Amino acid sequence: MPRDEGDFDRRPDPDALLALSDKEGRGKLRVFLGAAPGVGKTYAMLARAQAAKADGVDIVVGVAETHGRLETLALLNGLETLPRRKCEYRGRIIEEFDIDEALARKPQLILVDELAHTNAPDSRHPKRWQDVDELLDAGVDVWTTLNVQHLESLADVVSRVTGVAVRETVPDRVLQDAADVILVDITPGELLQRLKEGKVYVPETARRATQNFFTPRNLTALRELALRRTAERVDDQMVDFLRQGAIEGPWATAERLLVCVGRDAASEAVVRAAARLATGLNASWIALYVERASQGEPSAEAVRNIDRALRLAERLGAEVERLSGDDLAGEVLRFARRENITQIVLGRSRAAPLSRWFRGSLTDDIVRRSTDIAVHIVIQEEGAPQAEPARWKLPSLPQTWRAAGMAALAVTITVLIGYALDQWLRPPNLSVIFLLPVVLCAAGFGIWSAIIAAVLSFFACDFFFFEPRYEFTISQPQEFLALLVALVVAVITGMLASKMRDYAHYMRLRSQAAQSLFEFSRKLSMITALDDILWVSALQIQKAGEATSVILLVPDEAGLRLAAAWPPMDQLDAGEATAARWAFEKNEPAGWRTDTLPNVRFQFRPLATARGVVAVCGIEPKTRDEPFSAAAESTIASLIEQTAIAIDRQMLVGESVRAAALEENEKLRTILLSALSHDLRTPLTSITGAVTSLRQLGEKLSPEDRKDLLLSIEEEAGRLSRFIANLLDMSRIESGALAPRRDLVDVAEVARGVVERCKKTFPGRKTSISIAPDLPPIRGDANLLGQVLFNLVDNAHKYGGPTGAIIHARREGADVIVTVTDEGPGVKTSDLERIFEKFYRSGRVDGRKAGTGLGLSICRGLVNAMGGTIVAQSPAVRRRGTRIVMRFPAATETKQGEAA
Repeated sequence: MPRDEGDFDRRPDPDALLALSDKEGRGKLRVFLGAAPGVGKTYAMLARAQAAKADGVDIVVGVAETHGRLETLALLNGLETLPRRKCEYRGRIIEEFDIDEALARKPQLILVDELAHTNAPDSRHPKRWQDVDELLDAGVDVWTTLNVQHLESLADVVSRVTGVAVRETVPDRVLQDAADVILVDITPGELLQRLKEGKVYVPETARRATQNFFTPRNLTALRELALRRTAERVDDQMVDFLRQGAIEGPWATAERLLVCVGRDAASEAVVRAAARLATGLNASWIALYVERASQGEPSAEAVRNIDRALRLAERLGAEVERLSGDDLAGEVLRFARRENITQIVLGRSRAAPLSRWFRGSLTDDIVRRSTDIAVHIVIQEEGAPQAEPARWKLPSLPQTWRAAGMAALAVTITVLIGYALDQWLRPPNLSVIFLLPVVLCAAGFGIWSAIIAAVLSFFACDFFFFEPRYEFTISQPQEFLALLVALVVAVITGMLASKMRDYAHYMRLRSQAAQSLFEFSRKLSMITALDDILWVSALQIQKAGEATSVILLVPDEAGLRLAAAWPPMDQLDAGEATAARWAFEKNEPAGWRTDTLPNVRFQFRPLATARGVVAVCGIEPKTRDEPFSAAAESTIASLIEQTAIAIDRQMLVGESVRAAALEENEKLRTILLSALSHDLRTPLTSITGAVTSLRQLGEKLSPEDRKDLLLSIEEEAGRLSRFIANLLDMSRIESGALAPRRDLVDVAEVARGVVERCKKTFPGRKTSISIAPDLPPIRGDANLLGQVLFNLVDNAHKYGGPTGAIIHARREGADVIVTVTDEGPGVKTSDLERIFEKFYRSGRVDGRKAGTGLGLSICRGLVNAMGGTIVAQSPAVRRRGTRIVMRFPAATETKQGEAA
């Protein structure tokens, strides 16, 4: 029955179902949210825990801060409590939540109080909410408590409302991802009464609290924030349920926000405002920093501000992007349209009025040029950190003296040139030549040197070349106007030249970085060994960041292996090894300037590809207090990506080789099984048939028939014995267990012994021998040489027809040549080398393929083991037959007359 088109419109939202499936196997988080300390969050959590315990839930208390409240302490009775981890901090012993103990116990439900708590410096995670996140990943349900003031996006709002800075914060996504949010609420009057009764703090602390934080105005504002955030969370949860159930409703169009981050300290406030806006709109958002090419490298303070703002955006759930360009507004708008951004969030420009008049501001420019994207401008209140207007940075004293000195020297040389021109050419106006020192100083030494040169040129031109000369006096008004215009032109020209100098320097750095990446890619493309890839990568990353770099390969049974380091180092300490393992297992950075083990000296980054993490790169910065510059960060990220691709490519090559080997082994196994199924079954069948006839018929058989049956048993048993011996020989050769002796061997004697053996084994076949009289001995193993000759004669009898085989031995220079020849149909030229491969059978005996194809392969292995060579020739005799030629070095004579 056809489905109605409306049925497809009412299907469950795929994104909602995908988000639901991502939570499978992850623990559930329940947050007891309060507006302020003392509202009873811990009490409410423990009371519900007692009820869950009565229902048979496996529940454990990880952390419960009772603050000495007897009624709260009483609720811990009967609940299993984990021991805390003791650690030293600032000379005293403190107790912290033990994440490892909790993971080892792994209960069904664990209580972890005070989610925003900051852990001791030696902890795995700097924040307790990260411990909770690890527990959730392990499939453990968690109940926790949180005050609304600790939400990251509301920290600045709470600071402005209450006047108290919030230092411990939790990303908003923790609350958004919680399965349940329970609001623990009391009125401000009730909370103040609890404070007076000593149920929140001790009396002295309570008295100070009521004068600062715990005021009716503050508590009312915090209560409103808690109610609003809880209502937003419930609304989001309801929308998720409706979408998962395919219930119709007018869903809001998806929004996507972009917040622009600058070099000033006010960017953090703009990021928080964007986070609150994104939360209210249920929108995804991106934090973008655009580096202006003509501005040059940012200062250390600017780098810290950019890093803090971008890291804050990441904690609040934003994607982070970096771009570069000279047209900031154009780059922002192009990125916004490419990423389908619907709203842009900016901070208000604080540029000076004159600067905004001439150059404009980023805010004004984006508002003017944005025709299809909404723009939000964040207005900061009084007292909040403000963006500093762009000002010229005064150079240091040594730089000032250098700029002034070079400007004075350039102007002096120009004055001398002017004197020469005035004597020879007598031009009407020499002021134009004073543009030369201004431009040269701007191009060589920057804007301040150009300005000093322009001022000196103004006075030098007046003093030396305008009447009256050698006085700072101008007789004609037009001369003053000419000097003034020349000064303005010189200053503007110097500024433009200086700007072009800075831009050229910036582009030179970019070109060097691009050239370095190109050279690195070229080196990687030519390297085939994995160790070489790792060492080249470690060296290149060290150069890019001016930092120590290490690369650890995927773990084996002993853990991650330190594969390369520059400068070279032997091993990592325990904390560094833990951070590296975390980066590998979680596919996220760990260590320095991250949220996991931030006190570790290295920052470990996973080298991830489409198949997963293939290695981990550790970078130890030159200065721990300063983040990497934007250029260094971009270069390091590119190097790590290329290294990951190179390692993955090398692993793919190795896997393809192993796959080919497995395929070849599978082919050989199939051939071997086929050979076993035939070459073992055929003689066994003959033996079984002969034995059965002898047993059943017994005396009824004539003596001749019994003799034939016994002969058949003997021949087939010999054939089976030779087959097993071939398999064992091949196994010995391939395993390297074959160790031939190095005795003197008389080839003629071995050949005669083989002929006698062939007469007994092949009574109906002819085997002849031809040995040169001057044949010297060889160094080798007589038994192995006899086995080789016997296998070759056996092969000649199978494929060479009724004429039999001929063994011939002669001396040729310093070598002894031994050949076995037959007069059969011969071997194709294309098969002369293949007949020595395992299991290769080219001929047929009685209409079927004969043997297992191991004989000639075993012969080559034995001959090579004795230091000789073996090849096949065909045709051999009268355009027929095959000749197997073996060449051995002849044994030489020592001074004592013994062969060597």
